[in-house]
Amino acid sequence: MYVDAQTIILAGSILAAITAFITLAWKLFKWIDHQKEQDTEIATIKAQHAKDIADLKVEHAKEIAEIKSMHHKDTEGIQEEQTLVVYGLLACLKGLAEQGCDGPVSEAIDKIEKHINKKAHGS
Repeated sequence: MYVDAQTIILAGSILAAITAFITLAWKLFKWIDHQKEQDTEIATIKAQHAKDIADLKVEHAKEIAEIKSMHHKDTEGIQEEQTLVVYGLLACLKGLAEQGCDGPVSEAIDKIEKHINKKAHGS
């Protein structure tokens, strides 16, 4: 058998193709393995995060309850203040209506009274 340039080129091409295929397969294997490691690490971090959050809730439950209580009291105070403002506005509008103002004043009085009625009856 005679080895010429064409045979050497063909052998080199086949060797390069085999090397490229093996390299690609190795890189793919390493990438998949790395993804599995990352998935395991992410699951560990998520579990630790859930544990930390649960610990914080237990540890700060009293503070959280106090803050909620303060927020509730503040909200009630604001609602009472808004109720007084609405009643004052209604009184002013009724005073304007008594002085002869009509149109938008009457509409506003009707809307406010309807709103008060709805709130009073729980709707």
